[in-house]
Amino acid sequence: MADKMKALVMTGKQEMKMEERDIPTPKDNEVLIETAYAGICGTDNALFNGLPGSADAVPPIVLGHENSGVVKAVGKNVKNFKEGDRVAVDPNIYCGKCFYCHIGLFEECDNLSAVGVTRDGGLEQYFTAPDTVVYHVPDAVSLKAACSLEPISCGVHTMHIMENIQPHMNALIIGDGYMAKLFAQLLRAYGIQDITMTGRHDDLLAQEKKELNLNHVVNTTKEEIPGDYDVVIEAVGKPETQEAAVKHTNKGAQVFMFGVGEPGQTFSMNTYEIFKKQLTVKGSMINPNSFEDSLALLESGAVKVEPYQANTISLDQVEGVLNHTTPMTGKTVVAVNPDLK
Repeated sequence: MADKMKALVMTGKQEMKMEERDIPTPKDNEVLIETAYAGICGTDNALFNGLPGSADAVPPIVLGHENSGVVKAVGKNVKNFKEGDRVAVDPNIYCGKCFYCHIGLFEECDNLSAVGVTRDGGLEQYFTAPDTVVYHVPDAVSLKAACSLEPISCGVHTMHIMENIQPHMNALIIGDGYMAKLFAQLLRAYGIQDITMTGRHDDLLAQEKKELNLNHVVNTTKEEIPGDYDVVIEAVGKPETQEAAVKHTNKGAQVFMFGVGEPGQTFSMNTYEIFKKQLTVKGSMINPNSFEDSLALLESGAVKVEPYQANTISLDQVEGVLNHTTPMTGKTVVAVNPDLK
């Protein structure tokens, strides 16, 4: 193995630089991973523009929190992994000591750290992670698909905090991006079959209705969202879509605010309706205790991701995607080393 690698380093707000760096040495409880694929998501866009994700990213830092690859070396205390293992990484690392960890609310950990946010991530040829957040990838799952385990697991977390799921329920997904596509599959996998999705482009909505077997699609630039719903997942993060999420609810409905708004963003709610309908409005952030379920869903085929990984790019193209000089539609995956299988 060479001793140098390429790393795409965020050196400041909206600034990136390709650097040659030493390949890191794993600590006693860490795994050294050669990156195969790294997904790009809205969090990376936020961090690139100086906004927080699950935590603040302080330059210089290597982004990339949706990662898969192959183990190249392990620390002396690591027992469950060996060189050559195919793996994916849950980026979020909890301290296990703070009040929130003690009560099981790990996603609110006071000392949360994250691969690709507070420590170097997958937008480099090699990176390290604690063995506790590394997972074996089954043979039936490609490494390209496996880099999407992190977004799947964020959706699975939403399903985990959803209460009393019943087959007769209907669901509304506000948004038609990559996460919305995952949510449509997850809702079905967890037992809700009547699903409506909103978006802004007729051709994309028609395609999604067919591919995801949706009951209804709504172009909100042309028509109002019809009816009310038992479960609403807001996957956009804009005030107007958040307002719509609370508005289009049945009695006893559950609303999940998954789309990330900007810090300080607000929206209006009819508080009497929340009282009268006995609504539950929850935030859903990151992915505690959901990676293994996500692996099972991906391996079984209940959730498919590769048809929706629309763009595959190289490390050299990442900055152009993040600063929108190379605009792309749909999910983007960085092939750091696509020869890894």
